[in-house]
Amino acid sequence: MKLVVTVPAYNEENSIGKVIKEIPRIQEKVDRVEILVINDGSTDHTADAADIAGADRIISHVRNLGLGVSFRDGLNEALDMGADVIVNIDADLQYNGAEIPKLIEPILQGNADIVIGDRQIDKLDHMPTGKVMGNKLATWVTRRITHLPIRDAQSGFRAFSREAALKMNLTGDYTYVQETLIQAANKNLVVDQIPIEFRKRSGESRLVSNLLSYAMSAGATMVRSYRDYQPLKAFTAIGVVFLIIGLVAGLRVIRHYLTTGTVTPYLPSAVLTTVLVIVGLQAVVFGLLADMLKTQRTFQEEILYRLKK
Repeated sequence: MKLVVTVPAYNEENSIGKVIKEIPRIQEKVDRVEILVINDGSTDHTADAADIAGADRIISHVRNLGLGVSFRDGLNEALDMGADVIVNIDADLQYNGAEIPKLIEPILQGNADIVIGDRQIDKLDHMPTGKVMGNKLATWVTRRITHLPIRDAQSGFRAFSREAALKMNLTGDYTYVQETLIQAANKNLVVDQIPIEFRKRSGESRLVSNLLSYAMSAGATMVRSYRDYQPLKAFTAIGVVFLIIGLVAGLRVIRHYLTTGTVTPYLPSAVLTTVLVIVGLQAVVFGLLADMLKTQRTFQEEILYRLKK
């Protein structure tokens, strides 16, 4: 049993060495533990610090490409390294690497495909109120989309079985936390969660430094993922909204037409109603077409899974 711990890092020379040294190299039920650092275009000595601390492998981006790309590259590289279990942990020392054995235990027991570390946000007194509210909102939206009872969708401390990692086909650049859960739900993977320690960070986050930018990018990723995996629901919802607005706008037009047989006094409203109804119907048709393409996507992902395996 081989465990690979991936550590995405961007300008974390002061903490990455401590993160690496905190990861237990000897674990029950695990024959070998290797640490993979993804240096995302750091301008400091992050790569050197990781090497000195004992990282087994370091891959570096020429420039900063984003957390989503770093996670995806780390996942693929860990698979190439022969990982049976993959754990992702941040390089800022907020997660406790000593908790990795309990994080992977549900996977080793065969009870889960993915395990999320629950930071128990309600109990934290060092997380800014804005981030607490943002985390809760993102988690609520993720629960609604995935129908999974997730308590902390934003946590970056998570473990994947090899099978789960092989089935991940991620496209987001900025983040990965919601996209992995959406894919897990649509691929019938079992997701578990355990409470973990979450320490106070010294300084600002370098991977997620702008809360508004992060929220917009994460929201776009969730919308895109939901569109790709539930296209009929997504486009039908849009179509229904346009149809309802169109019908409401056209009520007086219809009433006048039924009474007088003409719509001349309400011609602008009649044109608007017609346009809205047509757009609504087109959205439903797009949903039907996209649902057919979803079948092709499912076949393509199965082929990609078998190729990677």
